Amino acid sequence: MATVSNNCSLESTAWSLWRFGYSARLLKTNNFRTAASNPSFPAVWMQYSGRIPGLFMGVKKNSFFTMPETVEDKAHLELYSPHPQVRGMTQLNREAFKRTLVVPALKAKKEIVNTLLRSLKHTVLQRPGLKRVVEDPEDEDSRFLLLDPHKLPEFSLGEPEQEALKQLGVCPQVSKYNLELTYENFKSEEILRAVLPEGQEVTSGFSRVGHIAHLNLRDHQLPYRHLIGQVIIDKNPGVTCVVNKTNIIDSTYRNFQMEVLAGESNLVTKVKENNIVYELDFSKVYWNPRLSTEHGRIVELLKPGDVLFDVFAGIGPFAIPAAKKKCQVFANDLNPESYSWLLHNCKLNKVANKIKAFNMDGRDFLLGPVREELSKELWKEEQKTSFHIVMNLPALAVEFLDVFRHLLAGEPCSTAALPTVHCYGFSKHKDPAKDIQERAEASLGTSLDGHCSTYLVRNVAPNKEMLCISFQIPADVLYKRPCPDEAKPASKRLCTSKDFSEERLPR
Repeated sequence: MATVSNNCSLESTAWSLWRFGYSARLLKTNNFRTAASNPSFPAVWMQYSGRIPGLFMGVKKNSFFTMPETVEDKAHLELYSPHPQVRGMTQLNREAFKRTLVVPALKAKKEIVNTLLRSLKHTVLQRPGLKRVVEDPEDEDSRFLLLDPHKLPEFSLGEPEQEALKQLGVCPQVSKYNLELTYENFKSEEILRAVLPEGQEVTSGFSRVGHIAHLNLRDHQLPYRHLIGQVIIDKNPGVTCVVNKTNIIDSTYRNFQMEVLAGESNLVTKVKENNIVYELDFSKVYWNPRLSTEHGRIVELLKPGDVLFDVFAGIGPFAIPAAKKKCQVFANDLNPESYSWLLHNCKLNKVANKIKAFNMDGRDFLLGPVREELSKELWKEEQKTSFHIVMNLPALAVEFLDVFRHLLAGEPCSTAALPTVHCYGFSKHKDPAKDIQERAEASLGTSLDGHCSTYLVRNVAPNKEMLCISFQIPADVLYKRPCPDEAKPASKRLCTSKDFSEERLPR
């Protein structure tokens, strides 16, 4: 076995391989020498392109972004790239990712290693998952400190480092280590960048839904989809199933077709959002973890005792937290599966007696239960309850706003009690807020200038935004003037559903 003596000389024998999480060994040569005495060793090993633009991220974050490139990023990306032979791989072969890096190392007594680490904190190897201090197999009282090859391109220490070593009684000569990296040492983006064709985007990230990772792969990534799925499972603890969306969201039931890329085929999962647990079948209902902040924002607007009408409720991410806040909730969804899971989650969260659930078309829900409840409540003198109507169906919700035209009859007792609508929509317009307001005004038949607010929920795709427009329904829109020949005072007259049958529009 080759050793480094106390006077820093190297014996001319080779070290055998040993493992310590990853494998490291002294470089095998005919004669072990210090790097300074070996001018033939390249000063720079690798120079590759920069940091990967699309990083895999967990569901805990609701925004996905890329980090700017730096010179250090580029150097580390290349230093820790898998073996070039993996390029084009479509079936994952973990053994093919093995590669050996040459890194500088210092030998020191184990008693002073911690002090040495502090003195050389800007020079030591910085790589999550890799040890900076390794054992000396020939000397149990000594350790090897692995250094960053990019900080020591000539395998020699600078004057400040040498002075620090001198004070600690450590020989400043640097040895060469073979550092063996395996599949386990590479990050998912490093693996995929090495496998996919050069110059092509790796991925835009994924959504985490319980044990499921949900991808939206591009066409050029599809030949590698099963490998990508397996890498995500390997590198993300808790993920046991990876799916890829194979078509757009169906506008009727808000679900989509998907392919299981890797792992188990169980798509019934459990998620936790804003401290509330939901269970769902991801293949049959709509769930988007990127909307957790928006769900919380709307619920925060509600006060105990308020009434919430959730027109497109899904499995209950608005309805259930509102019920837990002691609001009276009417929740509806057209999808029978969503309705079933809504009922299940109401029981799961012990709010079944606080939520009235419906399985209806959204327009029928507004013309039926919503109108009935508003007609009953808004005639009460000194009404202090606030009414909120949430319409989270961004592809179509704005088109439903016309249902509020003359939904009720008579005159309101107080404009303060008029319902507040929170309507969601998509926009590709250069001014999304103006666009969604103009579309809402067209449906309502009135101007909302100075009487509405718009909130940017999230960027859905390049040049496509999801917004929420909130406004109190104007009395002139919500109420139909009473018939002049009606004997009852206008303030007390209620029209029946028959009076408005001619106004009902198909969905």
